[in-house]
Amino acid sequence: MKKIELSEILDIAQYEKQRDAFRRRIIELKKRRRVAVGPQVTFVFENRETVLFQIQEMTRAERLVYDAAIQHEIDTYNQLLPGHHELAATMLIELEEAGRIREEITKFHGVNAGEATYIQIGDARLPGVFAAGQSDDRRISAVQYVRFPFSDRQREAFLQTGREARLVIDHPSYHHSASLEGEVRRELARDLTTD
Repeated sequence: MKKIELSEILDIAQYEKQRDAFRRRIIELKKRRRVAVGPQVTFVFENRETVLFQIQEMTRAERLVYDAAIQHEIDTYNQLLPGHHELAATMLIELEEAGRIREEITKFHGVNAGEATYIQIGDARLPGVFAAGQSDDRRISAVQYVRFPFSDRQREAFLQTGREARLVIDHPSYHHSASLEGEVRRELARDLTTD
């Protein structure tokens, strides 16, 4: 997927004029790119529009006006874009009881390792490849970045909408899955056919 470039970023004044309409469009888009896997984990699959929105929001929040600072945000967020034959998502561990967050988050330790999180298409498993630095031996972040690389055969199988595809977390403390179908499947298929 083509990376975001500096020339695409609106300055703060231009963005403010378009922000409400842009936000509404992205909220609608994310509805078709959001997958709940059980009661506590949600994946939001990223694409150029979602990443562009995040960059625009960061430049607005940080009041960035210098090209070097904006480029730094672009470089950071471009890392969220899927590569060739790949899906990329932000995984959110959603814990509601503020007093128990530290205790509850520990049960997710290891969900971002090995083959605990994967996409299943028929008998094929596509393990998630998580960004480094989001956990260590003692802690795990509630926000994780994950990629699902596809082989040519897996990609073709996913594009055949008659083949079942599921997003799975198979972890000792959290075992849930969600079907990838309908609007979500069509959105993700676009990612796999866009370079």
